[in-house]
Amino acid sequence: MLSLNGKIVAITGIGSPDEPKGNGRAIAELFARQGAFVEGIDYQEKEGKRSHDAIRKAGGSCRFTTGDVTSETDVNAWITAVMSYHGRLDILINNVGQSERMSPEAVDTACWQKQMELNLNSVMMTCRAALPHMIDQGHGVIVNISSIAGVRYLGKPQIGYSAAKAALQQYTKTSAIIHAKNNIRMNCVLPGLMHTAMLERMADKYADGDYEGFVNKRNNQVPMGCMGTAEDVANATLFLASDEARYITGTELIVDGGVTAAVPE
Repeated sequence: MLSLNGKIVAITGIGSPDEPKGNGRAIAELFARQGAFVEGIDYQEKEGKRSHDAIRKAGGSCRFTTGDVTSETDVNAWITAVMSYHGRLDILINNVGQSERMSPEAVDTACWQKQMELNLNSVMMTCRAALPHMIDQGHGVIVNISSIAGVRYLGKPQIGYSAAKAALQQYTKTSAIIHAKNNIRMNCVLPGLMHTAMLERMADKYADGDYEGFVNKRNNQVPMGCMGTAEDVANATLFLASDEARYITGTELIVDGGVTAAVPE
């Protein structure tokens, strides 16, 4: 079940500390354990190499590329290198994303554009680079990591992030239908409030460094009583990427402990 033996998988944003892990690293480690050869990219060379080394130490197969997925040049070079090395690309996981707070009446144009570049345009560029190869080989799977912020207001003025993630979900649906005839599946995973590597930076930025208080606040916002982990996102991503999900395309898998289904307080 959920075997990825022999699969070539390209994953963006794999770098993170050891604990708590980021979504990209958790996905990369899980996919490697399931038998995939992981091709990872991250603009943070130190953190990317840390993830690469952990995968290799555990017996998995991985190569790491330092690159910026908001750069057309870097994205094209990465996918070209993957194809040159392996001759095919079975699975693409678009994981990068980050939120900045801004209100509609006071949008900083440069910040808005950067939110679109990171959360939406990066996916367009990786898919644009990968899809011709998937079409030629007659198969492919793409899983885009979005957010429940794309379907629900979460009490934070993050309109750039929310708009980008909503657009990402519709981009995925539309592209999935266009390429269903090519035996290419495309889906989204929508994480909710997750306890990942970004949480400490968020606490510094939005809670005056009160990490424990920030964690407790987010736990209390989840009907199940606690945030999810990067491994929860990885498990959902693995399912959608696996052959067991071969009849699933153009849809979203929500991973949020019940937040989206709950009545707002």
